[in-house]
Amino acid sequence: MATNTVEYLTEDGRRRLEEELHFLRTVRRAEIAQRIREAKREGDVSENAGYEDAKHEQALIEGRIEELERLLKHAVPITAESAEQPGVVTLGCRVTICEEGGEPEVYQIVGSAEADPLAGRISNQCPLGQALLGRHAGEVVVVRTPSGPMRVRVLRVE
Repeated sequence: MATNTVEYLTEDGRRRLEEELHFLRTVRRAEIAQRIREAKREGDVSENAGYEDAKHEQALIEGRIEELERLLKHAVPITAESAEQPGVVTLGCRVTICEEGGEPEVYQIVGSAEADPLAGRISNQCPLGQALLGRHAGEVVVVRTPSGPMRVRVLRVE
C-alpha cells in the first residue's frame, strides 16, 4: 500500500483485518519461531532448506503485519452516516446492477483493502466501482473494462 493512498474500510472490514493481525501476531509468529528453532537444532543452517523456508515465511508474515498495522492506523471509516445523499451510489452502499441480458447482481462498494468480488465487495477504485459512484437507480452506466465497454443498469441503491 502506498503511504499517500487513502484506504477506506467498513466496520466489518476493519474487524476482519484486526482479526487477521491478531492471528498473525499471536499464532503465526509463534509457529514460525518454533520452526526456526527446530531447524537450528538440526545443525548447520547454511544449507538447511527448512531453516531458509521458515525465515522466508517469517519475512512474509512480518511484512503483512506491518502492512496491516499501517492500513488500520490510517484507514478512513466507511459508515452509513458517510453517505452524502440517499439513493446515490457511495462508499459502503449496496448496489444492485444488471448487465444487459444478464441476471441482477448485488455489490457493496468498499475500499481496495477489503475488496472481494466473489463475496460481492468491489473496490471504489476498480472500473465498475468507479463507474457506479455517484449514480442513481435507473441509470445506465458504461463501464470501461479490459475486454471492452460493458453496459449495466443500476436497479437499486441501499
